[in-house]
Amino acid sequence: MNTLHETNKDQAPARLFVVDDHPITRYGLIELINHEPDLRVCGEAEDARTARKGIVEQKPDLIVMDLTLPDRSGLELIKDLKALDPEFAVLVLSMHDEALYAERVLRAGGRGYVMKREGGARFLEAVRHVLSGKIYISERISTPLLEVLSGQVSQDNRPLLAQLTDREFEVFQFIGQGFTTAEIAGQLQIGGKTVDTHRQRIKEKLRMRSTPELVKYAVRWAATQEKA
Repeated sequence: MNTLHETNKDQAPARLFVVDDHPITRYGLIELINHEPDLRVCGEAEDARTARKGIVEQKPDLIVMDLTLPDRSGLELIKDLKALDPEFAVLVLSMHDEALYAERVLRAGGRGYVMKREGGARFLEAVRHVLSGKIYISERISTPLLEVLSGQVSQDNRPLLAQLTDREFEVFQFIGQGFTTAEIAGQLQIGGKTVDTHRQRIKEKLRMRSTPELVKYAVRWAATQEKA
């Protein structure tokens, strides 16, 4: 009897490209994927630059990507890839809370979001779900996320951090990591005055009166993310 995950002898396994900056995590993912008869890894990368080059060359059926990369935001990489080829399918596998990140991933052009703590079985379920042409998010956030994306929830009624644009959210993350204005400008390849403008808008959206208050909040938030 054939099982659901058995590969048709005449059908080649789906080709996956893995992007994660942690070698051990990347190795574990590759082993997990290659153990499945209907899946195989066609390439890997530890940063956005290498990933972009390899993905363009390999043209995988699915890209499995972390959001935290050393040289560029995973969200920005998704946007870059979709601009190159709208057919690129991206599944984000991240430690970050999907309640805050899943919407950003879908708006950037990603096809799914799964948290690393969910484990291998759930990850493989997400992979096959996206490969079948569907979008994958957990049941926990599917209803509230659909309400947001359909416009049923107004911008003003959303959590404050969710109201930040992707670029503002990047600046907020760097502030939480202790980066100076010059360092943030260098990381994002923008001017210092632009960083200051983003910082001011972040303060307004988060309803904070001063920069020290923002820094304190951002640092505290970043610490919770590291413990996730």
